[in-house]
Amino acid sequence: MKTKFLASVVTVAALMGTGGCATMDRQTVGTVGGAVAGGVIGSAVGGTAATIGGAALGGYIGNQAAKR
Repeated sequence: MKTKFLASVVTVAALMGTGGCATMDRQTVGTVGGAVAGGVIGSAVGGTAATIGGAALGGYIGNQAAKR
């Protein structure tokens, strides 16, 4: 229950962040999108630590992918 709530909060915060900045560059969008996806996957796999770790790893991967 806690992890689903945390994943929902992360998703809403990310959506608010992307909606508030219409002029974001591609790298920022990749970072935010990766963090959201990683957080949701981490939440599905494990507990709070997995959610945070997934968000961090997803953000990094999204950032690097957007550089190319």
